[in-house]
Amino acid sequence: MPPIRIPPIHCLQAFEALARLRSVTLAAEELHVTPSAVSHRMRQLETLLGTRLFARSDFTPSADGQAYLVQVRQGLQVLAQMPGHRQAAPSAARLRLAVTPTFSRAILMPRLAAFRRAWPEVDLVLQVAIPLLDVKAEEADLEVRFGTGPYPGVEQVRILSDDVCPVCSPDYAIEAGPFPRHFETADEVARARLIRSPLVPWSVWFQACNIHLPEPHEGAQFNDVGLMLDAAAAGFGVALTRPKLAAAWLDSGRLLRLSPRSVPSPFHHFLCWKPGTLARWECAAFVDWLTASLQA
Repeated sequence: MPPIRIPPIHCLQAFEALARLRSVTLAAEELHVTPSAVSHRMRQLETLLGTRLFARSDFTPSADGQAYLVQVRQGLQVLAQMPGHRQAAPSAARLRLAVTPTFSRAILMPRLAAFRRAWPEVDLVLQVAIPLLDVKAEEADLEVRFGTGPYPGVEQVRILSDDVCPVCSPDYAIEAGPFPRHFETADEVARARLIRSPLVPWSVWFQACNIHLPEPHEGAQFNDVGLMLDAAAAGFGVALTRPKLAAAWLDSGRLLRLSPRSVPSPFHHFLCWKPGTLARWECAAFVDWLTASLQA
């Protein structure tokens, strides 16, 4: 059996430090070597492995790099422990995240286990942020905002865009239908009870379908997308919604699309942070993970 080729430990240490600190200079200072040495070690490691470990010039790990980083950290932690000696568990890094409610339930939570597996040393503290108003209960390291952007005074990346389409419950479709033109005429709209929300204004759909009606001022109104979708599923009427946020309701059959047409929404989800926040490795790791997860 040929000997197993194990990368030199100084290369693995350089990789872990560079992935965490996102800076050749900072990694060199921590390892007490020159920046040139860090760069040489990274080229040596990528050559040995035959893959790129970083996807961009800002030292964001590639998909292979993220997977390998988990193994490298586990291996370095094992090597740091002396047999027969108890080592105090490293203190967890705390990351405070403010996130809008329906985005949290529909988009973030189903994916969050993957982040926990990749970064078990990070303790997440989640709180609710109010969409459009950008209000949160207390300070957060990272914040998911919903609106048109861009936002002054913070750095940001758009993480989710979506279209809008009308939906209702199967029972309400029978009660108020049929809607033969896919809810794209003023007559169909006039016959329906419209559920209102400032987060998804009906004017977006009206303009796209050339329906000359003002924004409705009567009918049930909700300032939370999840509550609005629950109301639509309960037969309150027709809601205008974003299919990505409504996937659970649509996939289960609780809601039906009334039109195959999709209209781009002027609102998007942004991940925001104050300048300097990404110097903390746990914040940078979460931004990279969430961006890559939603792109995938």
